[in-house]
Amino acid sequence: MPNMLAIVGRPNVGKSTLFNRLIGNRQAIVHESSGVTRDRHYGQSEWNGITFSVIDTGGYVVGSEDVFEEEIRKQAALAIEEADVILFVVDGREGITGMDQDVAGILRKSKKPVFLAANKIDNPGSYLQTTEFYRFGLGEVWPVSAVNGQGTGDLLDELVKHFTPEAPVIDDDLPRFAVVGRPNVGKSSFINALIGTDRNIVTPVAGTTRDTIDTRYNSFGFDFYLVDTAGLRRKAKVKEDIEFYSVMRSIRAIETADVCLLMVDAQQGFEAQDINIFHLAEKNNKGIVILVNKWDLIEKGSNTHLAFERQIRERTAPFTDIPVLFTSVINKQRIHKALETASKVFQQRKLKISTAQLNKDVLPIIEKNPPPAWKGKYVKVKYITQLPLAYPAFAVFCNFPKYVKDPYKRFLENRIRELYDFTGVPVQVYFREK
Repeated sequence: MPNMLAIVGRPNVGKSTLFNRLIGNRQAIVHESSGVTRDRHYGQSEWNGITFSVIDTGGYVVGSEDVFEEEIRKQAALAIEEADVILFVVDGREGITGMDQDVAGILRKSKKPVFLAANKIDNPGSYLQTTEFYRFGLGEVWPVSAVNGQGTGDLLDELVKHFTPEAPVIDDDLPRFAVVGRPNVGKSSFINALIGTDRNIVTPVAGTTRDTIDTRYNSFGFDFYLVDTAGLRRKAKVKEDIEFYSVMRSIRAIETADVCLLMVDAQQGFEAQDINIFHLAEKNNKGIVILVNKWDLIEKGSNTHLAFERQIRERTAPFTDIPVLFTSVINKQRIHKALETASKVFQQRKLKISTAQLNKDVLPIIEKNPPPAWKGKYVKVKYITQLPLAYPAFAVFCNFPKYVKDPYKRFLENRIRELYDFTGVPVQVYFREK
């Protein structure tokens, strides 16, 4: 199971800056005004050989009447519940506030490992002013500067001791298919229909699915693991932000899968949360198959499915080369077709192309359509090779890689996709200096 770190704290203490420091890029929006982080941000980090996911929550505000702050508070509470380790960030220069005390009180009850980081401490001379935070009773106080990275190494050295190294993957070469999507779209019913038993508990209450369950499927010529975010959750506790809940669960399922079967509710359409989950799978370079479920409930004309499919591709652009199937789990319509498609995507994701074949096929395309010149500099491509990764990634060696812009990279990705049929698989193209 992937390790997960949640960053929590009141607004404007530097959580997003620290998040960007941990994952190594500027993914979260940083602004001096409080409350900028409204949506949750998710990224991956690695320290001392241990990989872990990082969730950047919004400011944790207790007792607020503001609806926006109440939503942030609920989602931070869910992050605390789902995470393996919690990083509580305070403003080391400003000192303790009432909101900090409220958050600390909640964290003391969490029974999770909590690390208290006093941020904005830019030099060792300021360390003494962080001692007041020991009053929280949360153990060691770690003075850090998210801006320049000071103190973060020592913090991470200790923090990752609470994570487990990734378990070795069973080398049986069996694909792992994750069934992901918003709550109540039919994910568990899909798996139950395949295996013929109620192995996973199905309930009409949105958010009942709780823990990831792997199911070995070996029938009709198929042999793979199905990964479902399944498990009973008491109805009384289904009160968190359901959309964020589905993303948290999808993160864990996606990271351990080869192909993601993204299930969409035909009655509700392809909504923002579907796009969020789609991009999670895309960012993790997983194969993707979209299943539009409950298709039996839709009034259909001659082109209904084409219009629906067009809407999906418009919203997933520029990655539009994805299989879209229209299913009815209740009627067992096209569920085996879904497995066939996922199996094909898995095989394409594993495809390895020799350097000789690549250069024979791709170099003529580049010669005919070279990268645009930049400030009088002409990019000359030497050769292309596939990188030894679990997904299709290609390195194009040339004289001026920094002058190759994203539109040309997408052009080359699409040509490679057409040549070798990478339907449903994210393809990465990197330009490197020869």
